Amino acid sequence: MRIPYLEVTYRKGRVLAAYYHVVASANRRAARTRKVAPGLVVDYGRDGEALGVEITSPSVVTLTALNRVLRSLGLDPLKADEFKPLRAAS
Repeated sequence: MRIPYLEVTYRKGRVLAAYYHVVASANRRAARTRKVAPGLVVDYGRDGEALGVEITSPSVVTLTALNRVLRSLGLDPLKADEFKPLRAAS
């Protein structure tokens, strides 16, 4: 079951990185990764299913860019309020 959620990592009160979990499963590991846009990397499982999107440059990535990637994966886009944690402390 897919329960996507955004996890934001902070250091000294500033956003360091973020990860949009597509598949909520602790036992799934990335078998390969693919850079899809500046600051965005998609992790794929052995079966080719997207596991999540690494947001390596949160201060650079826009909601539009992230949603473009999510749509390309057949996923629902994030809403502006779901994206706010990335902007809150950056």
